[in-house]
Amino acid sequence: MVPFSILDLSPINENETVGDALGNSLQLAKKAEECGFTRFWLAEHHNIPGIASSATSVAIGYIAAGTSRIRVGSGGVMLPNHSPLIIAEQFGTLASLYPNRIDLGLGRAPGTDMNTARALRRDLRASAENFPQDVQELQYYFRQPEEGQQIVAVPAAGVQVPVWLLGSSLYSAQLAAYLGLPFSFASHFAPADLMNALSVYRSSFRPSVYLDKPYASACVNVVAAQTDELAKYHFTSHQMASVQLLRNAPGKLQPPVDNLDDHVSPAERASIEHKLVYSMVGSPKTVAHGISRFVEMTGVDELMITARVYDVEARLKSVELVSSAF
Repeated sequence: MVPFSILDLSPINENETVGDALGNSLQLAKKAEECGFTRFWLAEHHNIPGIASSATSVAIGYIAAGTSRIRVGSGGVMLPNHSPLIIAEQFGTLASLYPNRIDLGLGRAPGTDMNTARALRRDLRASAENFPQDVQELQYYFRQPEEGQQIVAVPAAGVQVPVWLLGSSLYSAQLAAYLGLPFSFASHFAPADLMNALSVYRSSFRPSVYLDKPYASACVNVVAAQTDELAKYHFTSHQMASVQLLRNAPGKLQPPVDNLDDHVSPAERASIEHKLVYSMVGSPKTVAHGISRFVEMTGVDELMITARVYDVEARLKSVELVSSAF
């Protein structure tokens, strides 16, 4: 079986604080490390009351300090929101503090609504259009400085930080292939282009100093519990969070509900079922079967799992059960 990793959105539960959420993320990272997971990534989102990882590099430092072996990184930093030099300095600092443990996954989307994106970027269109150039500028700052180089990213220069491109469409797949970088697809919320993106990435890949052959991962939603029914119950928190986004009313993560249909319309139910089609929810046997089929279908080199589970102990147990199943 392929390596397993975790994408954590650091959910803020109802009646809890950002500090509580980040503490829960650290518990999850420690459990993932204990269970042999490869990496633990945090995502950049803004103006969403239920997600605590907006200052992603700060959160990564907190998780890395509280663990000892697992790789920690971004899934991802939304590069158009930032200066490439600033991100190089931040991740160069992280990699200097935690050598050979830091990953830098880069996304092109804003990770927020359009009004907040304008507050972050100032010039929305130019920021998105400059993404390929910004990625290459960022890579430049990690290289050994040349004689006479006027701008040196200290401490990024010469520091090894693997750069990944993340995406939910063909765009980042094509760019990752062109630059010879590892690629991760967000099939946990954008399933439509998964197979096309993987095909484009593999067929167009150009070997580079970073990779001699394609390396692709994909993210799926996974909730494991002792029974199918219990896992489905815990998964309703994640489903309700997706409905909140559909309604343009994001909030803190809500407790699970006994009957999802009492809280969502048939149209909303259909929409989130399509959006979350790559979800493995159930007993260890059920989840193992679903994961094995997904890996066989996609041929991914690594599987990343995620889920917003309200009960912290259930969240930890899910990771433990997935690990034991494989």
